Amino acid sequence: MIIGVPAEVKKHEYRVGLVPAGVEELRNDGHAVLVEGGAGTGSGIDDSEYRDHGAEVVDSAERIFAEAELIVKVKEPQPDRISDYT
Repeated sequence: MIIGVPAEVKKHEYRVGLVPAGVEELRNDGHAVLVEGGAGTGSGIDDSEYRDHGAEVVDSAERIFAEAELIVKVKEPQPDRISDYT
């Protein structure tokens, strides 16, 4: 399964849906994980940490929504990004 982690865009939301250790667990179970670049910044997690744990860091949420079979987020979809989900 391809699992996607987009950056959170809701105002004052700094959490991320999946930490690097979670990426590693999913990878160990045979899943691919796509993480939007900068998704972990608000939580103090650098893109390199995601890469080190097996994630593919991608440039856009649009790619995540196009390719992922499961999306992991903290907050609900925001109105200004609804088109990303369709």
